[in-house]
Amino acid sequence: MRAKDRLGRDGEDLAADHLRRAGLAILDRNWRCAAGEIDIVARDGSALVVCEVKTRSSTSYGWPAEAVTPRKLRRLRELALRWLDERQIYVPEIRFDVISIVRPPHGRPTLEHLRGVQ
Repeated sequence: MRAKDRLGRDGEDLAADHLRRAGLAILDRNWRCAAGEIDIVARDGSALVVCEVKTRSSTSYGWPAEAVTPRKLRRLRELALRWLDERQIYVPEIRFDVISIVRPPHGRPTLEHLRGVQ
């Protein structure tokens, strides 16, 4: 596995653990279809949470959450609808979260959970 892929996988594992500790139920991870991928799908009460995880080893190129553009959010909305359609599920609310992780080569990772990103 490439170092970049390992960094991303480790970040997604940290994010999933964080969400579980926050009381969310993980429904799916790394769901893929022809249009793209959702990193984590979770439930927070009655809300479906579609979570994009961005992990970097430093902030040299900016904070990880800065990579989540309006275009990426539009794609996540489309993917969420496909995920729901595939499972024939109705939810009263869909929320889009971003978990930003900086995991330096040495030291502890920093995690920031942005809820309800528009």
